[in-house]
Amino acid sequence: MFDYKIVKIEVKNKMMKRVPKEDYHQIIIEHGRLGYRLVHMFAPSLYAYGTADYIELVFEREY
Repeated sequence: MFDYKIVKIEVKNKMMKRVPKEDYHQIIIEHGRLGYRLVHMFAPSLYAYGTADYIELVFEREY
């Protein structure tokens, strides 16, 4: 059996760029220490320019 966890990271405007509000590298490392494996990183484009409002990290671990 697998346990799944989805972490949503909001994206903000900063100097004409869209950047994550949190450091997703650290989130991946922390979840790895808890036994999770990163399965997918998803940033759906919501606007005509293809920019996203958020990023979703999908983790799984076996239990």
